[in-house]
Amino acid sequence: MKAIILAAGVGKRLQVVIHDHPKCLVEFAGRSLLVRYLDALLDAGVKNAVLVVGHKQELIRAAVGNAYRGLSIQYIVNDQYERGSLYSLWLSRVAFDDDLLIMDADVLCPASFVTKLIHSPHPNAILIDERVRQQSEERMAVIQGGRVAALTKKVPPTLTLPLQGGGMGRGENLVGEGVGFLKITRADTRLMLEAMEPFVRRGELDMEYEDTWEVFFRNATVGYEQIGGQPWVEIDFPEDLERAEREILPRLKESV
Repeated sequence: MKAIILAAGVGKRLQVVIHDHPKCLVEFAGRSLLVRYLDALLDAGVKNAVLVVGHKQELIRAAVGNAYRGLSIQYIVNDQYERGSLYSLWLSRVAFDDDLLIMDADVLCPASFVTKLIHSPHPNAILIDERVRQQSEERMAVIQGGRVAALTKKVPPTLTLPLQGGGMGRGENLVGEGVGFLKITRADTRLMLEAMEPFVRRGELDMEYEDTWEVFFRNATVGYEQIGGQPWVEIDFPEDLERAEREILPRLKESV
């Protein structure tokens, strides 16, 4: 398995606090988000990581180099990093030669999240926090019949899901916040790319990659693992940094 970490963005809403540094280099208790990711990958047995970089990429390269504690690191450069995350993931397709763990680079969470996802019995899977109810911009995972139907900031009142990719049974329906990590088999990366390609070809590069995945979720069976009640936070706003320091980090220390 190989990890792809999307770390190209500017993080505009945090710049007043992080002063033009990449979000993935924000430190908590002396360890950056990126180093925490790499340590978690090594703990889970992953030996190869691809970093998609753009904004201040030289700082990221200087921080971890081409190898980290035996973890091989490859870089892919997104020169349009002020656009949406769609283009970063699209550029990383050159590295789709293995089963993948695709990760947004702005989540403070326990290392166990990575292990839980890698060892999920579902070949394709995401992590969801089923305890979260949408308040503003949270990206919500919509589960229908035991499989992911959407990852969206605009949850429709009803969703229909033709089981073209083969169902996992009738299962439960629920909605929870997506953590921003996806495990996907090498074979099913083709379905993901087919869903994204029309948007890229039309030049719609301001989109987030999840917003192009409607066809992917229809054609591929994506399961989920619940992590509700565990400490984590996506770092988007200054108040997220405050919450991370005040609430999340102490609980992470307790869980070690």
